Amino acid sequence: MFFDPLWLVFSLPALLLMLWAQARTHGAYAKYAEVLNVQGLPGWRVARAILDAHGLYDVAIEEVPGELTDHYDPTTRTLRLSSGVARVPSVAAMGVAAHETGHALQHATGYLPLRARSGLVPVVQLGSTIGWAALAAGFLLHAASLVWLGVALFSSGALFALVTLPVEYDASRRALAALQALGLVGPSEYEGAREVLSAAAWTYVAGFLQTLSQLLYFVFQAIGMSRRDDWSASD
Repeated sequence: MFFDPLWLVFSLPALLLMLWAQARTHGAYAKYAEVLNVQGLPGWRVARAILDAHGLYDVAIEEVPGELTDHYDPTTRTLRLSSGVARVPSVAAMGVAAHETGHALQHATGYLPLRARSGLVPVVQLGSTIGWAALAAGFLLHAASLVWLGVALFSSGALFALVTLPVEYDASRRALAALQALGLVGPSEYEGAREVLSAAAWTYVAGFLQTLSQLLYFVFQAIGMSRRDDWSASD
């Protein structure tokens, strides 16, 4: 095994963007986690208010351990909120809870990008296992065909990350609109929630660019191997 400096050329920009995005997200969350919302509502009550306002009474809310582990599970129609969001009446908790509720609203309306992302999950799971194995075997055996197979399988992850972008941005849009429509935020709270969600959105952009940069590196390597095979065959 060896380290290829070319991998760093492809990956470093996206890696730096991810580090910046994560720092910005944690900074914004920490800042507004100290600011109480005027309504005094913890995250779970904010989520419940939005869900009920849209007739989603059957969507359950559960508390899960960890920090920023919040997510919506469309298979069980369950909104899962971390303790720091579910129990705390902060502007940050309000924004995060509303964002995850936005995914429940997407699910209820059959939002196409969310459906596409859900459909890609089994493909991505296959690509993350067989794809990596094919890439490793291809590089080890200097077999361009195996590397191209790995590239094809690995590309599903890049597609998944790309589809995730409109899903996350739309969830934030729905969240902020719901907070305003229900009168849960004033101007300063709205800006605080928007800052938290905007910072988090950059992590998805960086995640897509990371996956894309890895894919481009593998494509570059596969092209090089194919050309070497062609030259060897012509000799």
